[in-house]
Amino acid sequence: MDNNIRSLRSYLMQRLLISLYLLWIISTVVGYFATINYANQPYDLVLLQRANEVAAELKLGSGHERLDIVPALPDGSDVGMPDRVVYTVTDSEGRKLAGNGNTLRPLSYRRGRDGPLFSNGEREGQKTRMVSLTFNSNGRILQLHVSETTQQRQALIRGILANIVIPQLLLTLIALAVVWYGLKQGLRPLERLRRDVLNRRRDDLSQLDKSKAPAEVRPLIDAVNDLLERLKQVMAAQQRFVADAAHQLRTPFAGLKTQSELALRTDDTARKQHALQHILTSTQHGIRLVNQLLSLARNEPGGQSIDSFKPLNLNQLAQECTVNWVPIALEKNIDLGYDGAPDAAVVQGDAASLTEMLNNLIDNAIRYTPTGGHITVCVKVSLHGAELCVEDNGPGIDPQHRERVFERFYRILGSGQSGSGLGLSIVAEVAKRHNAELTLDAGHDGIGTRISLRFPNCQPDYST
Repeated sequence: MDNNIRSLRSYLMQRLLISLYLLWIISTVVGYFATINYANQPYDLVLLQRANEVAAELKLGSGHERLDIVPALPDGSDVGMPDRVVYTVTDSEGRKLAGNGNTLRPLSYRRGRDGPLFSNGEREGQKTRMVSLTFNSNGRILQLHVSETTQQRQALIRGILANIVIPQLLLTLIALAVVWYGLKQGLRPLERLRRDVLNRRRDDLSQLDKSKAPAEVRPLIDAVNDLLERLKQVMAAQQRFVADAAHQLRTPFAGLKTQSELALRTDDTARKQHALQHILTSTQHGIRLVNQLLSLARNEPGGQSIDSFKPLNLNQLAQECTVNWVPIALEKNIDLGYDGAPDAAVVQGDAASLTEMLNNLIDNAIRYTPTGGHITVCVKVSLHGAELCVEDNGPGIDPQHRERVFERFYRILGSGQSGSGLGLSIVAEVAKRHNAELTLDAGHDGIGTRISLRFPNCQPDYST
């Protein structure tokens, strides 16, 4: 798997190397053709001058041509002039009239063309350069072809190309070395950052240092730091949760152990019955605590995704939950009522989580509302969304405690009720998961408690 990971340095070096290589090839090709063009110009002028001298010596175009004269031309034996020059005089039909060579008439040569005509050819395995001139001698067309080998031209071209290509190649290699060094220096902060992360302890979630990082990498470091901060908060919450949960679970299990030992040691039926009753109470408390812990874990951030959300009729869900708690409320002589919205309020949510949340709200209200009190579960729909609230006329919650009652395992001293302090924490987590606004206020006329949740994006259903 690691072999498929591309190195940024290797990727950039590969791209730059290919670009420099292509640039060098293009520059060499362009330089080659430019060199040929510029190297031919002076030699063509010399060749044309020599052709004019031959024409003057043979008196071509004067009407008194002397074709029997053989001009003195380089034969290639001179070290300073290694090229051999030959000439040929032909008529308009291309028949040879004079000359010391067998130069062919250029294919592109046309009768009546004015000015010299240069062409490339080959003679005895050597490349040649030829100039052709035409003369009118008393109505008779004569053609003069002067050809020379191109050894000097090729030597000049090779020399010029060597002076162009070799320095360019050296410059390309130097540029490559400079780029490699620049990449190495530029990526050094990333390498240092990699070593810092690699050498960290697994529990070290401190921020990464971005002061010496390149500007292009800082957004990535900011994102990683943000992730580390969120992980730190989650881990801290989990550590507190585990510590608190261990403490809360230790008490009922210790009570179970004590009462079980007491029941085993005594033969008194009354005392054994009393111990068994305490065992049952502790077991019920432990079961409730474990269920609430599991519920809280399910509704924590990251516990479940919102993929399970589906349209729910909040009216129907609240009514069914309220009906289930009526028998328990009647045992305490509490008036538990339901006030639904005229239209069915459809919200996106998880039915199990919302049911568990509402059960906790109603359970808390029944626990703390005195005998003869009343509790109302209501659903309202407005332009701002659907609202679900539970209101009672119990002792209420002092303003100084209203923010903390949603914390885990927080209980108000002197309430006189048993509990784990997780009910409202579950309500808060479910509200956060459903992006609902959770508020806690005093009830009607400042008496009791009113807890409400406002759900966004409510869709009234007018079909019912």
